[in-house]
Amino acid sequence: MEPRDYLEILHVAERLKDTPRHCTTRLGRTESVAEHSWRVSLMAFLLRGEFPELDMDKVICMCLIHDLGECFTGDIPTFLKTNEDRETEDSLLNRWVRGLPTEISGRMNTLYREMDALQTPEARLYKALDKLEALIQHNESPLDTWAENEFELNKHYAFDAVGFSDWLMSLRREILSDTLEKLRVEGNRDES
Repeated sequence: MEPRDYLEILHVAERLKDTPRHCTTRLGRTESVAEHSWRVSLMAFLLRGEFPELDMDKVICMCLIHDLGECFTGDIPTFLKTNEDRETEDSLLNRWVRGLPTEISGRMNTLYREMDALQTPEARLYKALDKLEALIQHNESPLDTWAENEFELNKHYAFDAVGFSDWLMSLRREILSDTLEKLRVEGNRDES
């Protein structure tokens, strides 16, 4: 790959640093898509020992690139994203990926196809971590930053995505425990 091609890829990806996500940090600052992608990747890295049979390097790569389409469309929360939004994001991302150097374009297309199909253990793990990170971030953010529907969503979201793994199911239950405690403690503060 030519150095100029490399830099151009990084310049596009840099947009995610300034692309706000629906979530906030514990201090109430709007989180960027780049921050979310970083932590999903870290989550995968930390789980190498829990899933030794998986190609964790592939999972980390999936986590790193999973939201690159948002460089072109911005972040739309899952509960608001329409099929038309998904098609637009996919179309813009596919056009960009096709224009990348052949070796990069080929690797990314292979990963995106696998991620979309959700048939491999690696793809299912990446998707579960993506969803779980959002829940963890919500638990870390101030309750007054939650959208109205997130009070119930945080209780039920992603259980279907983690069902293939006892370990992930245990993690999801721990996240639910944190959610319920947050609602109990911070919700009571609002009523005082």
